[in-house]
Amino acid sequence: MRRLLGLTLRVRDLKAQLAFYRDLLGLEAEADPPRYRLFPQGRGFLLDLIHDPEAPLRPYPSVGLYHFALLLPDGKALAAVFRRLLEGKAHFEGAADHGVSEALYFRDPEGNGLELYRDRPRGEWPEGPLMFTAPLNLENLLAENPRPAPLPPETLLGHLHLHVLDLAEAEAFFAGRLRMAVTLRTYPGTLFFAWDGYHHHVGANTWAGRRLAPEGSTGLVGYALKAPPEVPPGLYRDPTGALAEAP
Repeated sequence: MRRLLGLTLRVRDLKAQLAFYRDLLGLEAEADPPRYRLFPQGRGFLLDLIHDPEAPLRPYPSVGLYHFALLLPDGKALAAVFRRLLEGKAHFEGAADHGVSEALYFRDPEGNGLELYRDRPRGEWPEGPLMFTAPLNLENLLAENPRPAPLPPETLLGHLHLHVLDLAEAEAFFAGRLRMAVTLRTYPGTLFFAWDGYHHHVGANTWAGRRLAPEGSTGLVGYALKAPPEVPPGLYRDPTGALAEAP
């Protein structure tokens, strides 16, 4: 199945970021300074941290990463990681029922958005529009698992959501260049794109206005994806300036 394989973040405070992604979320780590590679046991995705202690912190919000989303196998796993992050006093932003999924939103120590979610079975997905935003009952979620746990081995990189300058430019890139379908147009200032009938592999919004981050700042550097065969292998500069790699 076509999907996202990994992403790369530029980070300034390596110790804090490793404490979050490795020690709290439970990803395994391999060091090849200044690059630190993290992954779940199943190696379903790769998260590369490039350490640059001089990098300016990216202002929020600004064009670039809004959040990246890790897909967990079920509600029991989602509840366990939620408990672990709450106990670890991670920055919790909120939660939502999107119809297709149940989602929790956090920020890492440098302000990068992180979504943890589980998909509902496709037969339960809404029809027209595909997604919505409603409150998520956190008590019911936590009741699915009384014990905290790190990310399970099966965790995948489910999707990216980006702040962009222009939705038409985003559509030309993700739908035109990367051959994704537009799956939702009804959210104000937002488009969603996906392969193979998924709800979205990429979201793009204009909620940051025209605010640009300083060159070389922390945040998203690039991402790797398994694209359709009609997308030639190579590196593609996306509308945020990040490099999308199609192996």
